[in-house]
Amino acid sequence: MKLAVVYHSESGNTEKIAHLIANGANQIQNVEAKTMSISNINDEFLNSSQAVIFGSPTYHADFSWQLKKWFDKSAKYDLAGKLGAAFATENYLGGGADFALLTIIGHLLVKGMLVYSAGSGEGHPYTHYGAVCLKAGNKEQQKRAEIFGNRIASKAISIFDN
Repeated sequence: MKLAVVYHSESGNTEKIAHLIANGANQIQNVEAKTMSISNINDEFLNSSQAVIFGSPTYHADFSWQLKKWFDKSAKYDLAGKLGAAFATENYLGGGADFALLTIIGHLLVKGMLVYSAGSGEGHPYTHYGAVCLKAGNKEQQKRAEIFGNRIASKAISIFDN
């Protein structure tokens, strides 16, 4: 099963977290996870993925306009029925990541995706709306991002590999 981690990153922080999430997903048997910047999408891999995790830095309590533009122009990608999730990076605690995640989740719903975050249902660490890291994350936040990728991949396997 394929899982794509699609992100926008200016400073490199969001890209680092994307790789951690993919590493966590790749720990699940029969999962092939790849990261891709919105400026360098692997069309074939994204279209054949059963799960897609989107990530963005936060700006003024929202996700990046670059990712918004990608969503607006992404009609060539059929995301309907795929498992979707989101993650965000922020420069400081309270930087708007929760709002940014909810906005991304809204776009996933519009695209017809099945949205999953693991929430509190999987226990500690909780990822209510998705994984959040301050900048590139401290060790605990980085581990949480990896666990997040693992949980999304596990859920995708349970849904799509009957």
